[in-house]
Amino acid sequence: MLRIIEFRKSAQKVEKQSVQGMTCAFTGHRPQSLPFGFDESDKRCTSLKSVMRDQIVALIENEGVTHFITGMALGVDMYAAEIVLDLKSKYPHITLESAIPCETQAIKWSVASRERYYNIAAKCDKEAMLQREYTPDCMDKRNRYMVDHADYILAVWNGCPSGTGNTVRYAHQKSKTIIVINPVSLDVTRE
Repeated sequence: MLRIIEFRKSAQKVEKQSVQGMTCAFTGHRPQSLPFGFDESDKRCTSLKSVMRDQIVALIENEGVTHFITGMALGVDMYAAEIVLDLKSKYPHITLESAIPCETQAIKWSVASRERYYNIAAKCDKEAMLQREYTPDCMDKRNRYMVDHADYILAVWNGCPSGTGNTVRYAHQKSKTIIVINPVSLDVTRE
């Protein structure tokens, strides 16, 4: 079951959403797979977020990307969503969609993580709920939805086998443009 909800806060926003450009979806590691773990004050995390921001700005300014999709997972998905939401002040025409694998995605997270999740979700312009209940393949379904609905994939990936790696492989199969940021070296490659 796929449920899509669109939030329109003003007539002006509706008008801006109707002129849709390219779309970018985000994929990346959870905090436990990143070199700095859950410590977002770590210099390596702030540097990663800066590189992500630069890539997102380049997509907006150089590639005509106006719509972004986040999978709303802990780590890279949330960093990317918060960057897009922050950039809306400079680029008011961009939109953010949350692709949620199941209604209970954040139910076992810490209170602070759930509050962050719901805060981001409330600010999204669109929500795609892929299914109601958790199943072992719901994250994969969410990842395929994002790739299928995107022109670009921005991946924070260390090259190791993972859900992010599976998403990158699927994006290759679908001939998507993939921008990979290595979370350790911060090197950016385009595939």
